[in-house]
Order: sequence, then C-alpha cells, then structure tokens
Amino acid sequence: MEIDGLLTEAVNAQTTNIDQLDTSQLLAVINQEDKTVAGAVEQEIPHIAAAVDTITTAIRSGGRLIYLGAGTSGRLGVLDAAECPPTFGVRPGLVVGLIAGGEQALVTAVEGAEDQYDGAVEQLRTVCLTAGDVVVGLAASGRTPYVIGGLEYANTVGAFTVAISCTPGSAVAKAAKLAITPLVGPEVITGSTRMKAGTAQKLILNMLTTATMIRLGKVYGNLMVDVQPTNAKLIERAKRIVAQVTGVSREQAGEVLVQAGQNPKTAIVMIKRQCTAEQASRYLTAAGGFIRKAVTIQEREITE
Repeated sequence: MEIDGLLTEAVNAQTTNIDQLDTSQLLAVINQEDKTVAGAVEQEIPHIAAAVDTITTAIRSGGRLIYLGAGTSGRLGVLDAAECPPTFGVRPGLVVGLIAGGEQALVTAVEGAEDQYDGAVEQLRTVCLTAGDVVVGLAASGRTPYVIGGLEYANTVGAFTVAISCTPGSAVAKAAKLAITPLVGPEVITGSTRMKAGTAQKLILNMLTTATMIRLGKVYGNLMVDVQPTNAKLIERAKRIVAQVTGVSREQAGEVLVQAGQNPKTAIVMIKRQCTAEQASRYLTAAGGFIRKAVTIQEREITE
C-alpha cells in the first residue's frame, strides 16, 4: 500500500486551520480528537480479548509475550514490557520489548531501521523465539517492513502472532494470525502517528498486559498484590495493600511483610489464615497464585 493511501496519512478536515488558533483553542481541538480514540479501541475489544486469552494460555504454558515495533510503536512496546516486572512481579524477560534499531532507538531516531525486513528476525532469534511465545507487532501505518518481517518469521516458528495497526486491511494485519485495528482516523498533524495512533496503541497495550495479569492471579480486587517493593514508595504501597485487604494496621502489615520476604500475597494469606510464611507459600502454590483460592483451599487438596 502506498503511503498516500494510508488512513494515518490522510488530512484531518477538522484541523486544517489549527495553526491560526490561539493556544487554548488549538489544545481544545487536540483534546476533541483525542476523545475519539477510546471509541475506536472499544470497537476492537473482541479482538483484544482473543489476544488476552491467547497470551494468558501461552504464559501459563511457559511462553512469553514479545512486542516488536519501530519508532513510537516500538518505544510503547518496550515501555509496557519494562513496567510488568515491578507492577506485577513477573520475572524479567517474560514480557519482551523489541524495537527497530535496538536500544539506541529508544532515545534517538535510527534512520532506516524500520525499513529493514530482517531486523526483527535477527532480534527474535537472539531472544530465542519459540512456538510457545506470542509475538505482537505494532505499526500504526500497517506497512513497516521491520514488523512484517518479524511477524512472518514468527509464523514460521509456530508462535502466535498479533498485529496492532490503525490502517484497515494493512500488510501487518495480513501477516498476523489476529489483527487489532482501531481506526482512529487522520491525525491532528497529518501523519504524526505518535498522537492518536500512539494513544490507541498505548491503551491496547495497557489492556493486553493488565487483563493477562489479572487472569494470571496477579491482581486481587483491583490491587496489584504482586507488586515488588523495590523502593520506598513501593514498600509503602505494599503495606497499604496488605492492610487494606486484611484490615490490620499499616504497622502490622509491615511486620508481616518482613516475615513474608516482602511478598504481599504471602503476607495476605499469612494474616487471613493465621499461618506461617512457609504455609502461606504452599497454599498459594497449590492455588496457582490466586489469593481467593489460597485462603479457602483445604490441606487435603494440597497433598492429593
């Protein structure tokens, strides 16, 4: 598809005079356009749900979630991957972010990297892609060679592939087994896909990992009970979570957290079942990491 025919490259009729508006007016126009993004993402929920269920199954079976993209799309994938370990307590490398041009491209544009069809192939080989992984390719335009090459290679390996783009019938969508295509329309500034298209991609990535982690038992109620207390803020958050779930004081929550090795889930089960950290860990393991089941599971269910 030629670039002139891409929806993401079309001229937005609502913003053709944006350079003539005062600051408040032009910000209002941008805001008005941004309001349409959530609706476009909403239309894709069935496809996003299918992706979440596939990713959840893959991770439960020992697979990984791997993002790949160029420019803004790549940076968003790397960002989402980087935030999963501290937020949900998953091991580093379970969610991987690959970007055209490598780490340098995170802070500086690497010209031509997105046009390298084999670029992602080399990176996927480096991370030892397997058939048990899920590869999500991000390309607002839907035509990025780096992403297409990566998806097509992943298909040959047997991995499940997902495409996120903002152009209908795109080459990226055709290269994947599942396509998520929020049609956000022309950008406020023609072709600036870091704006509405970027926002749509961020919303979808939030949904993919958050919903997957909920399905994996990383959330209790709406609390991030697998948070890793690696700094002062997160230590206080862990205390607050344990106190809120169990009803004990913040001080007592902190004391139990120490006994639990700073693991909020273990601390919660310890308090709710009045048991030791070792026993709480056994209950959680038997319950697949789900607190609700761990606090009700019977001893016979563990030994059977």
